[in-house]
Amino acid sequence: MKKKILIIATGGTIASAEKGNGLAPHYNVDDLLSFVPRARKLCDIDGQMVMNIDSSNMTPKCWVKIAKAVYEAYDHYDGFVITHGTDTMAYTSAALTYMLEGLDKPVIVTGSQYPIAQEFTDAIHNMNDAIHFAVEDLAGVFVVFDGKLISGPRAMKVRTRSYAAFESVNFPYIAEIQHDRIQYKRFVFEKFKPNGSSLIFHPEVDDSVIVIKLVPGINTKIFNYIRDNYKGVIIESFGIGGIPFENVDIASEVGDMVRSGMAVMMTTQCLEEGVNFDVYEVGKKIPKDGIIYANDMNTEASLAKLMCALGRFDSVPEVKKMVETQIQYDMHQEEFF
Repeated sequence: MKKKILIIATGGTIASAEKGNGLAPHYNVDDLLSFVPRARKLCDIDGQMVMNIDSSNMTPKCWVKIAKAVYEAYDHYDGFVITHGTDTMAYTSAALTYMLEGLDKPVIVTGSQYPIAQEFTDAIHNMNDAIHFAVEDLAGVFVVFDGKLISGPRAMKVRTRSYAAFESVNFPYIAEIQHDRIQYKRFVFEKFKPNGSSLIFHPEVDDSVIVIKLVPGINTKIFNYIRDNYKGVIIESFGIGGIPFENVDIASEVGDMVRSGMAVMMTTQCLEEGVNFDVYEVGKKIPKDGIIYANDMNTEASLAKLMCALGRFDSVPEVKKMVETQIQYDMHQEEFF
């Protein structure tokens, strides 16, 4: 018996066409499916369009609509494919991971660098690959791009033009697919098998969060504004955890924000290997008991997770507990390194 797959379209480059002022979303979900006829031999496919936007216009409210579409159709389908623009795909795939707790089916997020009707497009290839993974015995949110299966909260867009737009940062690829043949990394794949868990939908998201990247000589006045206007802040430190405390005293500003009741999350500007504030003196100046550690989560996952935690909990300790708890291997595990 064929599995049933739901394609959820949201717009993006994959659905775009030239309209005179540059590329803009144009094709609906039925149009997209018309480009991948051989996928229908693999499974029964339905389509649903929840929005048709450039992914630069994606917001947390849009995440809720996408997650709700999966939740409401969950009992009727064996897997889901979400077509999405590449620019904010990593944010959405991470957010879905935290909003769809106990997910026991595959939710595959894909898109393309070039529109589906354009010559040399990668859209058809990516959609076919995504549908192949959607019928597999997988559980969780994943990004499928350029023949790679990436855990949703580990995906990052690192290239603006290449077909290989996405990388799995601080975590192995789960599988690769070529000519419809899937090759799993078995020691990783075992972690993403269905286990009979029940789905819980968490639509609560608080978008009162800002990400700030430290630069040499940064004006500390920005922290007064952040403290007065946001509930949470993610600070991208230097290297493994460098926070200035001489000349420009950022360490004191971090302490003030923590004492004010803000959710202060610390991460690094480096893509790989995460933070450790016990290595250098500059990292030991911050109030480590009060801050939230990003470990080796990427910024996209950190933002989505902090927004979801702030939407779900009122106290910073509860927010800290959720953010620092591993969900779908979104943070460092010794066994993979």
